[in-house]
Amino acid sequence: MNIFTIYKNKIFNILKDLNRKNKIILPENLNSINVDIPPKNFDADISTNACMILAKKNNKKPEEISNLIIDDLSKQDKNILSSEFVNPGFINIKFNRKFWNYFLKEISKTIKTFGSNKTKDKNKYLIEFVSANPTGPLHVGHCRGAILGDVISNLLIFNGKSVKKEYYINDHGNQIIDFTKSVYFRIIEIKKKKAFPDDENLYPGDYIKDIAKKILKKKKFNYENFDKIYHKLSKECIKESMNFIKDDLKKLGIKHDNFVSESNLIKKDEVKKTINFLEKKKLVFKNENKLWFKSSFFGDDKDRALQKDDKTWSYFAGDVGYHKNKINRKFNKLINILGADHTGYIKRISYAVEALTGSKDYLNCKVSQLVKLIKGGEPFKMSKRKGDYITVDDLVKEVGKDPARFIMLGRNSDVELVFNFESVKEKTKDNPLFYVQYCFARINSILSKSKSKNKKPILKNDYQFNDEEIKIIKKLSEWPLCLEISTKKLEPHRIPIFLFELASEFHSYWNLGKQDFSKKFIDENNRINNNKLAFLNIISTTIKLGMNIIGVSTPNKM
Repeated sequence: MNIFTIYKNKIFNILKDLNRKNKIILPENLNSINVDIPPKNFDADISTNACMILAKKNNKKPEEISNLIIDDLSKQDKNILSSEFVNPGFINIKFNRKFWNYFLKEISKTIKTFGSNKTKDKNKYLIEFVSANPTGPLHVGHCRGAILGDVISNLLIFNGKSVKKEYYINDHGNQIIDFTKSVYFRIIEIKKKKAFPDDENLYPGDYIKDIAKKILKKKKFNYENFDKIYHKLSKECIKESMNFIKDDLKKLGIKHDNFVSESNLIKKDEVKKTINFLEKKKLVFKNENKLWFKSSFFGDDKDRALQKDDKTWSYFAGDVGYHKNKINRKFNKLINILGADHTGYIKRISYAVEALTGSKDYLNCKVSQLVKLIKGGEPFKMSKRKGDYITVDDLVKEVGKDPARFIMLGRNSDVELVFNFESVKEKTKDNPLFYVQYCFARINSILSKSKSKNKKPILKNDYQFNDEEIKIIKKLSEWPLCLEISTKKLEPHRIPIFLFELASEFHSYWNLGKQDFSKKFIDENNRINNNKLAFLNIISTTIKLGMNIIGVSTPNKM
């Protein structure tokens, strides 16, 4: 039950009725009219901007339009206690106490899917995320985008969408040559005691030694000539590196549905076929003896090279071919999670997808900004080539999967995030994960201590919740709106924020019971009435739903 959608529809119906009676003029669509959460300094439950949006169109003051809406709304809806106009053009609405009882009864009927919006959607979603170069284990820098992509996938699945999670393996290009050489020279170091070359293009990390040892055990190659064994050795190096990566993802609770190889797409001529497809559309031209994509035709600041100087395909060309491959597999909603260093890449790949599909809405790119690591009170910097970095394995071993996932979602992905290794392990209100999990555990402890055996408690129609309980119920009513906005904007950071706010309201109420026995959930006979039992079940289930989307646990005891 989404009260914001319900009352937006009611207001729309009132506006259409007023329009039929020639009392107001409506715009072509009502998309700008919202029903939202009012600011905390107002004693109201929901708020609409309808009169502000319609004022100019009708050449009236917002207050004049508000009078028309309020008059009709108060006649039609007995759940409304008060409606008032607030400058510059809002109507604030407050519900009576009985409404909140009705609200809880309604959501208790479908509590296991509370907040989901399973509207008809025949689209097939493909979410590509992580896609780190297969040159070693994942580090903390990859972690944020990995979690973002996984949680967006979970969110869409919760809303009934058809979703696949995909990893694009960039196993073609100079970085793979350098990576394979690095493993080769480690093998030579082990076999012949020959020093590893001092070359800045090579990867000196200890994990290269681990890969070298694993490949040596297979006894597949004669290592006298690098060039002769390069292609086969490269495959083995990538295979071992991807095993590291998949293991790291598993530790974060992430499992991709598909892994697509760039080199395989090139071998199958999919890149060439895609460029031919664009040539037929006259969107490719030749200049400086190589092919270019007419990116400027779509609004880019310049055209983009599809070939390198040696005529091999550019990274961009490979990516265009990969996106055509996605389209050919009948996915019609593409979501890419990109790292901070790919921000400037969004326009060109978006224009390429527009060229391939004729649609500007086919591809949605989300950027995962940098993570600033704080360890021991000092910034911790990483360098993958120097081998000086914190891996996902290091992170999970030190703080655990749950803190990694929850805290990495603590802010919008397009702003830098600070990850403090010490604070994420604190058992205080300053650690939002602990506070949410503790809320769930506290509710579970109440239910365990209570002698009440009713597993499906029914709310009484005449039961009156107190002010503090209504405050929590109001917060619960925001959950469907939280999920709606999170899904629409692909911004799942709103979920942990909501859960922390809900937990904070509950803990505040819990603390009141220490001074006022009437505020306790369990009576002197260790029993809890059905109304409060239903109330607690709904809170704990909502927390469970949210934590499942984020991919973290809800311990029964803490």
